[in-house]
Amino acid sequence: MRRKLSITLLSVGHGCVDVYQGAVASLVPFFVAERAYSYAAVSGIVLAASLLSSVAQPVFGVLTDRRAMPWLLPVSTLLAGVGIALSGVSDSYAVTLAVVAVSGIGVAAYHPESARVARSAGDGSHSAMGWFSLGGNLGFALAPVAVAAVVALGGLGLTPLLVLPAVVGAALCLPVLRLLETRLSDAAAAPVTAKDDRASFVRLSLAVVCRSIAFIGLSTFVSLYATERMDGSEAVGTAALFLLYLGGAVGSVLGGALADRWDRVRVSRWSYLLTAGSIAGLVLVPGPALYLFVILTSAGLYIPFSLQVTLGQDYLPSRVGTASGITLGLTVSIGGLISPVIGILADRTSLQTALAPLVLMPLLAWLLFHTLPEPAVPPTGSKAPKGEDADAEHSPVRPGPR
Repeated sequence: MRRKLSITLLSVGHGCVDVYQGAVASLVPFFVAERAYSYAAVSGIVLAASLLSSVAQPVFGVLTDRRAMPWLLPVSTLLAGVGIALSGVSDSYAVTLAVVAVSGIGVAAYHPESARVARSAGDGSHSAMGWFSLGGNLGFALAPVAVAAVVALGGLGLTPLLVLPAVVGAALCLPVLRLLETRLSDAAAAPVTAKDDRASFVRLSLAVVCRSIAFIGLSTFVSLYATERMDGSEAVGTAALFLLYLGGAVGSVLGGALADRWDRVRVSRWSYLLTAGSIAGLVLVPGPALYLFVILTSAGLYIPFSLQVTLGQDYLPSRVGTASGITLGLTVSIGGLISPVIGILADRTSLQTALAPLVLMPLLAWLLFHTLPEPAVPPTGSKAPKGEDADAEHSPVRPGPR
């Protein structure tokens, strides 16, 4: 019961944080409509959310390898929310970039420690990590709905209302940290006997980069693309973005279930191959069928998501926080660095032409996964002393110095 409650609360809290990752792309059409930003300008806003996050997330991972920082969960959740809440307050492009970047730092601080805590709470289960990822995907999915509802009430000036999920998420973190207090603070760190497989971790990271470019590129522009291809309103675009995030929720749970039956590498490899075809359909097939390909693409990109996090942790058993920071942060954020290139190409040609190269990304990830081994026995990374809670014996969480 404790495990289920902890994973449930962590999953909901994860969703409250990832609302703010999804909110950046969700705000793009409204920045274009109310402030007449170009494709390149709105790509810069996505870049602002990603750039500091891409640097900060591995740094937070290194710090959490040295000392457990569970307090980062509520603090970073609030920081992520405040940044997005302020994004619509000022008409200044520079101010908008700055506050969105602040939100990105909050997101960066949250993920390495939360991944460590979630894996501890779930005793290393692939399904538990899948449920934890599901919360984030649902947060992504709800972002366009929440943003559209708030902006519909009174334009971008009402974005301060978007701080509410952060308040809820921060509050939900507290009982989880109390529930796991003994495990997080008193478990004695055991020596890690498994060796780091850095070569495999680098190849895994490159695959995550390819996935990131495809997903962030689509999440930035799919709303505008759907509106353009179907001659629709902003609601048409919001629906496409919602489905892109909702399909990811399905993919996260499915990935964990499939990995419990087959190995993570095989599941991820086949998922990427099938995703290449669905992205081609999304870009090339007009009309309502686009929605079907959006869902298939999203599910295909998210089936490997939580699996890649645990693979990274298993390839670097002595640096679990660093592995989490890189697989959840640096490589994921690189997609945001590429989005301005897509925006510039779209301004000079067409949005369809700019999105077409994204088909290559899952194919490259598929090739990279062909070179990866499946770790035989996922290392736990820590061990509880005798007499401690039996669950703590499987915890990968290392305590901070005393």
